[in-house]
Amino acid sequence: MQHETHVHAEHAHHDEHAAHHGHGGGKVTWSMAAQATLHCLTGCAIGEILGMIVGTAFGWGNMPTMILATVLAFFFGYSLTLRGITRAGVDFRSAFKVALAADTLSIAVMELIDNGVIALWPAAMNATLGQWLFWGSLALSLALAFVVTTPVNKWMIGRGKGHAVVHQYHH
Repeated sequence: MQHETHVHAEHAHHDEHAAHHGHGGGKVTWSMAAQATLHCLTGCAIGEILGMIVGTAFGWGNMPTMILATVLAFFFGYSLTLRGITRAGVDFRSAFKVALAADTLSIAVMELIDNGVIALWPAAMNATLGQWLFWGSLALSLALAFVVTTPVNKWMIGRGKGHAVVHQYHH
């Protein structure tokens, strides 16, 4: 009987932990979703900014610059997740699978919004590194990408997907 009580208590603790991190049917807060989105945005922003700087500095056209920025956004987005998961002792192959599952939709939505804003903003694609339009449009596009992607991450975490998968490796 004592063993059953102990097992039940451990199971209840696991349920509380799962609910806190937004997987396993617990309530997902906007704060949780915003934190997951901010994590994703960090990697995307590093890649996006680096890609835009490189493409602009080398005088590449709009399409090659956007492609480089998008590839680097995915690279850095996945890299930040991989770093955390491999530090938890997970082998690279397994960690890579988790990163793909956790971040692909989030990064894709961010990149769609970010690149869409830049492409649709008059003259933003032709701005140079020394112009406020380059930095202003990039900052606004990343901010808008954050706002649009946060509900996507909330939805995914609530279904045990996205960053809910990553959280099981943090403890």
